[in-house]
Amino acid sequence: MGNHSLFSEFILLGLSADPQTQILLFMLFLVIYLLTLMGNLTMLLVIRVDAHLHTPMYFFLGQLSFLDLCHSSVTAPKMLENLLSESKTIFVESCLAQAFFVFATGGTEACLLAVMAYDRYVAISSPLLYGQVMSKELCVGLVWGSWGLAFVDALINILLAVNLDYCEDHTMPHFSCELSSLFPLSCSDTSANFTLLLGSSVLHFFGTFILIFFSYTRIVSTILSISSTSGRSKAFSTCSSHLTTVILFYGSGFLSYLLPTSGSPLEMVFPLQYSVITPMLNPLIYSLQNKEVKAAVRRMLRRYFNSLT
Repeated sequence: MGNHSLFSEFILLGLSADPQTQILLFMLFLVIYLLTLMGNLTMLLVIRVDAHLHTPMYFFLGQLSFLDLCHSSVTAPKMLENLLSESKTIFVESCLAQAFFVFATGGTEACLLAVMAYDRYVAISSPLLYGQVMSKELCVGLVWGSWGLAFVDALINILLAVNLDYCEDHTMPHFSCELSSLFPLSCSDTSANFTLLLGSSVLHFFGTFILIFFSYTRIVSTILSISSTSGRSKAFSTCSSHLTTVILFYGSGFLSYLLPTSGSPLEMVFPLQYSVITPMLNPLIYSLQNKEVKAAVRRMLRRYFNSLT
């Protein structure tokens, strides 16, 4: 029997079974999701309208903001719905679709962070050639390559998971559908699925992490070769925001997948971090630590208030 003949829905157990706690969590994550939308949409608008930010670095930052909007919107709305719902169900097809987009957007972000690390390396090591090396064609190609690689990889994993049969226990101790949560519910042999998922994880997360680590090794080497203290400080400040984002994304992702499963609700802290919290924090990180973004926001607000008078 195929999975659709056994049952048509999964049950997402979510973050808590206590109704009062669920209401508090709903209010908390609703605020977080709204802040995520506002922050990333504001970042996209500022980069779009301010000519001073029409550079490769901010082109990639705009892509990151758009990606954070997508990644958060894949999981947050359904999580908010389930916090107020008694059934907490999700159709099998919807679950597979959500798992696909979680994998695709997560993989794209890993690739994009590696691209942004390379961009910072070129900017610091070869500032005079930066505009020539990071041409518009190259930037667009790197972004399309990041999206394409992640989506193809996600599609291959999902197509293999569609053919799985699922047992009577269709409860998932998670707030969203992910491939790693689907496999334990299957009655089929999932060894091929696990092997493919492991290979994809190595490619997208460990592979891109190695590229980022290599880029920052070269960046640190270049910064240490600068004689003046002010020059070293200025060079490091150009990549501090990106480094903070990398630590948040990879730190929570690695801890989520490497820690042993114990069934504790605390296990969902790290998936919440990279799927809900980090997309909200990224615009704050880049706006608070970046003088050019803060100046662009002030210019945009000044033009807006001047238009009112």
